[in-house]
Amino acid sequence: MDGKAVVDDPGLRALLDHLPVSWWEADEQWRVTERGGGAFPDLPTTQRFLDRVRQETSAPGRSLQNGHCLVEFDGRTFTVRWPLGESRDQGFTRGLAMEAGAQPATGHRYAAFAEFADFAPVAAFIRDHDGRYLWANHSYAHLYGTTPDRVVGSRIEDLDTPADAAQFRALDQQILNRGKPVRHHLRYHRSDGSTGQAAGHRFPVQENGRTCVAGIYVDITEHARAMSQRREAEENLRALRDHSGLPCALLSVNGRIEQAGTATAELFRTRLSDLVGRRAHTLLAATADLRPLRLAWEGLITRRIRRVETSAVLLDTEGRQRRAQLHLTTVSGPVGRVAHVWAVVTHQSIAHEAHPPLTAAQVRILSLLAGGSTNGEIATSLNLSRQAVDYHLSRLRTLLDAATRPALVARAYVLGILAPRAWPPRPATMRHPMGSS
Repeated sequence: MDGKAVVDDPGLRALLDHLPVSWWEADEQWRVTERGGGAFPDLPTTQRFLDRVRQETSAPGRSLQNGHCLVEFDGRTFTVRWPLGESRDQGFTRGLAMEAGAQPATGHRYAAFAEFADFAPVAAFIRDHDGRYLWANHSYAHLYGTTPDRVVGSRIEDLDTPADAAQFRALDQQILNRGKPVRHHLRYHRSDGSTGQAAGHRFPVQENGRTCVAGIYVDITEHARAMSQRREAEENLRALRDHSGLPCALLSVNGRIEQAGTATAELFRTRLSDLVGRRAHTLLAATADLRPLRLAWEGLITRRIRRVETSAVLLDTEGRQRRAQLHLTTVSGPVGRVAHVWAVVTHQSIAHEAHPPLTAAQVRILSLLAGGSTNGEIATSLNLSRQAVDYHLSRLRTLLDAATRPALVARAYVLGILAPRAWPPRPATMRHPMGSS
């Protein structure tokens, strides 16, 4: 087995931690920089072992064959291998050592590989050049709904469909011709007729003087299915984001825009590339309802609430404002933490230049006016004099550039001062962003 293949594969590293093997990376002075496997308990022991390897391989007349040698260490014998192409002058900067155990009492012919993977939670096998199984572990036999003793002695065609058998024979031949490990993914047909996927390594091994093919694989069928479903969901979400016409954005927990739809860029009159990466708070007008919006945001990212409907006054790149209804929903990440927040604009007013702030009384007068109240009824409801109501209406016509009562009501809705979906009419917020307390 190639030491490089080991140290580059996290899954195989985890498996080796429970087996009598050791892998290492070292610098040019043979100092261990990284290590793993279950053969040695700590770094000092691994360093002593590597010093022993250096001593053995540097001995005069010592021949190194096919990238491996045997090394005696603390009463144990190890087969040491390193990547092809490395020389002893390079210090064997990557390597793998496997303890050579005694032949088991059961007479198992393939003891070294069997001890390595017999009961591992991965499928493993050895086949000869004719495609006949010499050994298989329990996990491999389970893929075919049988036991290892029924697999041994059979050929590839006895277990797999003709198409799969041809594929596996071609892979075996590739290993035998190249003499090097190959890492790959493959599809196969399960015993229940469904299609499975596996990922792993296939590599040459020497058994009884013959070059055979060994393989060790992890079934990734469910993982691949889950990833496919995730990709499909992400594609659907992108389609919704880009083609629904609803302005929306995916925000980080720090309030930075990570994704946005084209409708969002149009809303703020900017390019999508300029919008992504920007802080969301820079797109909000400094109004009175920023505080409740911040409180809602804190509730979302601390998981006290999962979704909230609120409003804000948006500010585009031309300095114009518009009131918008916002739906904020959290997206969970690892360990249940909030990873992102989706912000969707469901309603918005027409963009307008900033106006002088309205008082709370003026906003309330607009609400009553939109409901059809007369000046006298407005005065009674607000406990004001008739002259005070007349004054406020005169000021509102000037502030909102509306000459008549109907025009005042229309402007109040267009500018987002009044809630568009409420009856009787009411302010868009309890403390309207155009109003002052």
